[in-house]
Amino acid sequence: MCDMLGTMTTDTPARLLTLLSLLQTPREWPGGELADRLGVSRRTVRRDIDRLRELGYPVQASMGSDGGYRLVAGKAMPPLVLDDEEAVAIAVGLRAGAGHAVEGLDEASVRALAKLEQVLPGRLRHRVTTLQAATTPLTSGDGPNIAPETLTVMASTVAGRERLRFAYRTGDGIESRRVTEPYRLVSTGRRWYLVAYDLDRDDWRTFRVDRVSEPFATGARFAPRELPTGSAAEYLRRSMRRHGDSYEIVVAFGAPAEVVAARLPQWLGTPEAADGGASCVLRATVSDAVEWMAVRLAMLGVDFRVREPTELVECVRALGERLARASGGA
Repeated sequence: MCDMLGTMTTDTPARLLTLLSLLQTPREWPGGELADRLGVSRRTVRRDIDRLRELGYPVQASMGSDGGYRLVAGKAMPPLVLDDEEAVAIAVGLRAGAGHAVEGLDEASVRALAKLEQVLPGRLRHRVTTLQAATTPLTSGDGPNIAPETLTVMASTVAGRERLRFAYRTGDGIESRRVTEPYRLVSTGRRWYLVAYDLDRDDWRTFRVDRVSEPFATGARFAPRELPTGSAAEYLRRSMRRHGDSYEIVVAFGAPAEVVAARLPQWLGTPEAADGGASCVLRATVSDAVEWMAVRLAMLGVDFRVREPTELVECVRALGERLARASGGA
């Protein structure tokens, strides 16, 4: 992919890739300039534009003596063509986020990283690794670090329905080898979890990804089983509750349920409407420290009142008093 972009050739596939790379720059390209860049006639440029449209790329043409072309937003997302620097920048950015369970960086983002790293030439993969090792993020969150390679291997097996083998260490230090049929990766905001069917135990399990090592895609395909709860996020919530790794919260919000739901991470569930729809109540199972949950709630930008548990109520009160003192209000 990346190696082709700098090559000027009369070969039609390579020329189309070069043309596409140019059009993905946010500007309008005069037909004459494109012809000069590609070393072909304007008529050939027009034919190549038609080929790109047939492939699903929404290329818009403007009228005029020279006639210009630009790539516009369409109904579907066609494949992108990236140059070396763009590919490295995206990979570094995704890797930086993937190392922590950053809010909003869900399984789809990790799948994108897995796809990108799969096709990166070795020289670019080395640049990505070197650049990431040489940089330190300003903020990294308080969750455990995870090697991006671990997530990309897992995401690839989830997407490809491929059995995954790995070493696992439980919370009390017991180590084992697992062979699984991976179902979904779920982020809880501070941690990544894998929901998978454990073949040795003949049952569904959840695994904290920061406790996984030596992940290996076996190449053996499988037909997906039906998850008991229908939702990986719901299965994870039940699993955490069953193993005592979590606690229950009840929070009332002074805003409609749809407003609050749009600001909450999916794994927390959906709030229930109250007071005729003017407010709502969230009941959820969480594993985050109460201090982190207090900050998370405060950052939603919606008035709220914690009903349960008492520890979270006290933590929110202390946080409010601390912020008031910091602003000179108390």
